[in-house]
Amino acid sequence: MDQPVHSQVGAWPPGLTRIPFWVYRDAGIAHHEQTRIFEGPDWHFLCLEVDVLQTGDYRTTMMGAMPVVVARAEDGEVVAFENRCAHRGSLICLDDGGRVKDFHCVYHAWRYDLRGNLTSIAFRRGVNGQGGMRDDFDMTQHGPRKLRVTVQCGLVFGTLSAETPDFEAYIGPEIMVRLRRVLHKKVEVIGRFTQQLPCNWKLYMENVRDTYHASLLHTFFATFKITRLSQGGGVMVSDNGVAHASTTLAAAQGPDTAYAGLRADNQDLKLRDPGFMAAVPEFGDAINLQILSIFPGFILQQIHNALAVRQIVPRGVDTMDLHWTYLGFADDTPELRTMRLKQGNLAGPAGFVSMEDGAVGGFVQRGIAAADGEAAIVEMGGAGAEGAATRATEASVRGFWKAWRARMGV
Repeated sequence: MDQPVHSQVGAWPPGLTRIPFWVYRDAGIAHHEQTRIFEGPDWHFLCLEVDVLQTGDYRTTMMGAMPVVVARAEDGEVVAFENRCAHRGSLICLDDGGRVKDFHCVYHAWRYDLRGNLTSIAFRRGVNGQGGMRDDFDMTQHGPRKLRVTVQCGLVFGTLSAETPDFEAYIGPEIMVRLRRVLHKKVEVIGRFTQQLPCNWKLYMENVRDTYHASLLHTFFATFKITRLSQGGGVMVSDNGVAHASTTLAAAQGPDTAYAGLRADNQDLKLRDPGFMAAVPEFGDAINLQILSIFPGFILQQIHNALAVRQIVPRGVDTMDLHWTYLGFADDTPELRTMRLKQGNLAGPAGFVSMEDGAVGGFVQRGIAAADGEAAIVEMGGAGAEGAATRATEASVRGFWKAWRARMGV
């Protein structure tokens, strides 16, 4: 590994409880993240398997700044390669997805098969005996970079590294159980959109892993007792910090005094449509909310019956895209599908509970503009990155930084 990142930018306090603010603002950090994380030994969410069901189906996506094509090859295998023509570097695929026999670059019509192998070059032999490529030009030696691919619970992940461990070892067996808990049968896409956020990508992943802000920042959650820290639940963190899963159990009946005096404690508010939160049990347990994340940029959401995957795509030091894909199961009844679509309004840029998440990262980004010498305090629940039987902890945030620092050599 080359020179440690912290020697180029600034000092990092020991341990995981202080996060220097320069880490969200420095362009050099973003450069190293692309090479060491997004092109390094991690599994990156690419798309859903249902996006590429038949031969020739493809979907374009991103690994950090690197554009990627995922396709279903002729032999039925899901494959992925860099969305970059070997000739002059143009994108090969311009659309979000579709179905093709092969791929070709619009610039000079270099063609590629479904695996990204270069198969033909326009005017390779020249015109009227003049021009063209040299006779010894070997097409097998030129092409976009190929990814290792794994399909897990209907999710497609990819990596450029031969050193990335197998997926279950990467996220840990406990988190794998939580992933399978939700994605236990065939899914269908019921909605997609992209949300642009005015913050560094790491601030959003911290927010996802921050298990105790929800009942404070999101007043809808606490007011209607969707999630309060006085409810049962807890957080799991993989040993390497790569993955986390937080759970909230259904609220007990009766008065809840833990939130007395907080701004969320307004018992006079009622839902005009109480059926909006009439969740249908479908996972065989009492968990009504589970948020699961996988380093660096994947999130799986189950809020009652609202299911979604989210993908973080950095777009610079202080901006990012968040790709949302809402899910249902292929065997949903019409009533359950309607419930999912209704409850989809809980999360998203205008969601009843997550509208604030889209803003608070920007508040931090603006707040730290002149604070490169200062650091965030991440001490809730201790100093380690172990799981806990409570959500009043920042253990999973510390887990994220444990994984990030291991990749970045800090």
